[in-house]
Amino acid sequence: MTTIGIRPAARDDLSAIVAMLADDALGATRESPDDLAPCRSAYERLQSDPNRLLVVADRDGEVVGTLQLTIVPGLSRRGSTRSIIEGVRIHRSERGHGLGAQLIEWAVDESRRQGCQLVQLTSDSARIDAHRFYERLGFTGSHVGFKLQL
Repeated sequence: MTTIGIRPAARDDLSAIVAMLADDALGATRESPDDLAPCRSAYERLQSDPNRLLVVADRDGEVVGTLQLTIVPGLSRRGSTRSIIEGVRIHRSERGHGLGAQLIEWAVDESRRQGCQLVQLTSDSARIDAHRFYERLGFTGSHVGFKLQL
């Protein structure tokens, strides 16, 4: 069995990352693996901000998972720093083998290392299996989310 490493995403990983983002019913409606230009621009913005980490899970040079971690200092909760986990995706061939848990554990450990007191994430209300997954990892449903499309 090969070892999976978690590392910062490289520009050359974008195609694989976007393909994973698009590889489900919700992602297919909002991602465009054929046009990476907007993602290249977003990648450059992510790379220039030390509070934003885009990582990939790598198995023998192949990207098999990804997530984004954002560190947010704040005044609420007595000046707590929090982290936000976003864009968690696991390659279809790796699902159900513990890689998602490994990525989330990495994000929680990194959040601690960065001095965060809270880790939060959102999950689309239609992703019932994801909700169960996050609950198994100790996350609790606590808020109702709202979005405004611009």
